[in-house]
Amino acid sequence: MKKIVLFTLVLILVGCETAYYNAWEKVGVHKRDLLVDRIEDTQKAQGKTQEQFKDALAQYRAVVYFNGGDLEKLYNKLNTEYKDSKKAAKAIAENIRRVEDVANDLFGEWEDELVLIKNKNLRQDSAGKLHDTRFKYQQMIDSMRKAEKSVHPVLDSLQDQVIYLKHNLNARALSALKGELNIINGDVNKLILTMQKSIDEANLFIEGIKS
Repeated sequence: MKKIVLFTLVLILVGCETAYYNAWEKVGVHKRDLLVDRIEDTQKAQGKTQEQFKDALAQYRAVVYFNGGDLEKLYNKLNTEYKDSKKAAKAIAENIRRVEDVANDLFGEWEDELVLIKNKNLRQDSAGKLHDTRFKYQQMIDSMRKAEKSVHPVLDSLQDQVIYLKHNLNARALSALKGELNIINGDVNKLILTMQKSIDEANLFIEGIKS
């Protein structure tokens, strides 16, 4: 949303959450819009993470199949991919937290406003929609958390390999790393699939909340 981009710098200065949301509402952006925007940000972070771990895996293969040249240079590239992968994982965690923050505020407001609806039928209908939306949201956020957790085994393995290689820049070390390739390859593939499932789950939620 262009409005969200334009107002981001201004709203950083606003400390109170109520004032924060009020400022958005003045330009026609409500909590529901913010929730969708933050979910989409998380999806983008997940997509970038998929690509980043593919790159890290490719670099790991380049190291274990090293066939002459500057081994230290290859190590440095692998270390860079590891660091970039850590940043990608951190970005997902931060985006999920932002989704949870606005979702909790949205559902809290929705629940508080139910008592203001005097018409019983309308109140029950709105309460039912709140229940359904919360249920679907929980499915989505659980999927996001599962995808986030799938990153950690790969990061742990990459860290082990990077540190080991740093200590042993020789052919013997490469042989040891080659033995771990299948495990890391499997973990990366699992990560990519789990991340995609989360992205798809988020698309379903967005479609539902917009309808």
